[in-house]
Amino acid sequence: MNPKKMSRRDLLRAAGIGFLATGSSLIAHPLFAQDPTATPLPLPQGSEGKLTVIHRTEYFEVVQQRFRELVVNFASANNVELDISLANPEIFGDFTAKMLAAVQAGNPPDLGYHQLSIQQMYSLDLVEDVTDVVEQLIGLYGTPVPNLAEFNAKIDGRWWAVPFMSYTGAWFARKDKFEEKGIDVYSLDTWENRREACLEVSDPSNNFYGWGMTINRSGDGHGLISGVIQSFGGTFVDESGFKVTFNSPETVAAVEWLKETYSSEKYRPMLPPGVESWTDTNNNEAYLAGTVGMTLNQPSVYAKAKADKNPVFEATAVLHAPKWLDGSLPEAGGSGWITIFKGAPNVDLAKSLILELLAPANYTPMVQNGGGLFLPAYSNLWTEDVMGADENFEVFREILLNPDVFYGMSHPAPPNALVDQINAASITSQMMANVTTGAMTSEEAVLDAHNKIVQIFEEGGAPQ
Repeated sequence: MNPKKMSRRDLLRAAGIGFLATGSSLIAHPLFAQDPTATPLPLPQGSEGKLTVIHRTEYFEVVQQRFRELVVNFASANNVELDISLANPEIFGDFTAKMLAAVQAGNPPDLGYHQLSIQQMYSLDLVEDVTDVVEQLIGLYGTPVPNLAEFNAKIDGRWWAVPFMSYTGAWFARKDKFEEKGIDVYSLDTWENRREACLEVSDPSNNFYGWGMTINRSGDGHGLISGVIQSFGGTFVDESGFKVTFNSPETVAAVEWLKETYSSEKYRPMLPPGVESWTDTNNNEAYLAGTVGMTLNQPSVYAKAKADKNPVFEATAVLHAPKWLDGSLPEAGGSGWITIFKGAPNVDLAKSLILELLAPANYTPMVQNGGGLFLPAYSNLWTEDVMGADENFEVFREILLNPDVFYGMSHPAPPNALVDQINAASITSQMMANVTTGAMTSEEAVLDAHNKIVQIFEEGGAPQ
């Protein structure tokens, strides 16, 4: 198949079906706050006269309670029966597959609040057009935040999900530890000066290590590897999004830099013991335990410190990402969505509920109590009431309102499901394992990873 001769939906559908076949689409977004004590239940079925709502688990219970209260009050005011369900990780683990089955059976729920791939849901024809709702919200509250939201959910000129909240990763640093060495942590704006500063503040004899990041198979590890590669000028695809460009001198240079960071004797003192086998929770745990000086993470680590009144919270600086080698600073965040499912029996009622949820009097308290994990999805909802909740919200706001479009891993192309499969297959972390163990040179490992990415694209309908 030639992607130039296929419709966008056809190509996305081929990629989406590939996701389902490999099981990668059945994995919840790594930013999903999880409630390990929740009991998985069957997803509810939609029916006329009963509003059926499924929502994600929030990190802070007060935000979750607020969301549910608003939905319950709305149903009561509209004299409609309500079926509202909390979706825990086990359910969201196969959410897309369950929604596909529900839509095909003709009994989908009305509304879902989640952080899953809209590109994939669109490709499988699981969602209703909500352009009218989004355009009304834009008229009321300004442009969607981040600008990447449009490229994730506006396809062929129509919106297929409503931006409901935003989030972003950031760097978190123990400013007290850096100040002890006379280092202004806010001046560390490149990969190189951050690495050198982390080495300087490290004190292994006192169980303190500057560099709290891994290149092991994990969402955080993949994010770090991709960030370095892109900072060095490497790309995964070209501007079309369907031509693999991974094997380049720039990518090799980035892999060499990472190899030096994790394999050389010089930087060994700044690496925590066992960092090569860390998963997504280990850097959080190390930072909260006060044993690492800097980490790249979602605000969950920041929110946890705040919630627990951990002393590291007051000593934490929130930082922008390092500049790229060309001096630019592309940053972006992600979105939490509300979708109305294809064939939902109560579409108009669901649209009215969305507008009610985003009314500032209802919405702002969720942001204020979200600890940086639940941020405004529209530019004019970043009000003084929101900014006054936390001094570090300013950095989050700057990242999310960055006017320069940065598509993330697919850059310079808009997101697509084929690029999403690269991390699902753990290609970059395996590449780094090949390098740090000495199994391959950097050049060999990059070529090997390139060939694996090519295979994903060709199997997804994009011949190289």
